Amino acid sequence: MSGGHLVRPADAVEFVAPTTGWAGGATGYRRCMAVGEDDHAVHTGFVISELDPGGSIPWHVHSFEESCYVVTGTAVIDTAEGSYRLSEGGYGVVPIAMPHRWRNESQLPVRWVEMQAPGPRSAYQEDTFVVPGPAYQEAADIDVRDPRDRYFGKITPSQMDPAQQSQDLLEVTASMRTALLVYGGINVKMMVDSDLGAQLSTMFMVQYDPDGATGPHDHPFEETYFFLEGEAEATFDGKPVVLGAGDIAWAGVGCPHSFRNLGGGPLRWLETQAPQPPRRHSYRFARDWDYLREVLG
Repeated sequence: MSGGHLVRPADAVEFVAPTTGWAGGATGYRRCMAVGEDDHAVHTGFVISELDPGGSIPWHVHSFEESCYVVTGTAVIDTAEGSYRLSEGGYGVVPIAMPHRWRNESQLPVRWVEMQAPGPRSAYQEDTFVVPGPAYQEAADIDVRDPRDRYFGKITPSQMDPAQQSQDLLEVTASMRTALLVYGGINVKMMVDSDLGAQLSTMFMVQYDPDGATGPHDHPFEETYFFLEGEAEATFDGKPVVLGAGDIAWAGVGCPHSFRNLGGGPLRWLETQAPQPPRRHSYRFARDWDYLREVLG
């Protein structure tokens, strides 16, 4: 028996303004718990948040790790180490127990996604605590080449292009963490991992070329997929589904899943994994073990 799966279409995403709990003191804030404990996820809390111009969220800390990715707009995240301005494509990780808050000093709403690992528990007040914060600081743009901006980065669609990977074109010093992995029409670029300070989860960008596809496989961890561009034909536990921009899917431990690009252009999504994959045997492809059955048969 697998850990199950979830498909949440974009038109089923409902935003709610919290009125109680730690986020009850926020202004102009709405959120949707897209994947959480109600969906039988253990290691995953996947939240989509919106903040109006002038809105803010109180200073707080979590007993879980939080990774983020800005979908549209520009937000400021204040942390114990400084204040940073994250625009579309900006991402980062907030370690456990680091005081932080979100605010919007722009003229347009901002939307971002959060990966929370392990998932917050309602019985423990969402494992979040309102705390006093440091004095206000002037927000700075992320300088991805400055090693002091050690918890944040930025990714753009052009960084998923194999032809744009020479060192003079990269925004950051070439390293294995920022290198583009290309195989079989599939391009993968790591964003949040242990090199960026994460310990409990990963976040990365996936892009399929028009002929990109991967066969059924599963993992010893949970995965979440937030689709940004294109159209995919996917299967989860053998059940087919078509996914497009704004749709969300989640695969539990042991859930066989596959993807194929349906459109004539690129297919792109944000992906998270929790816990972090082991050094070996993080993928189990069905075709490899089907081959062994044939040999033994």
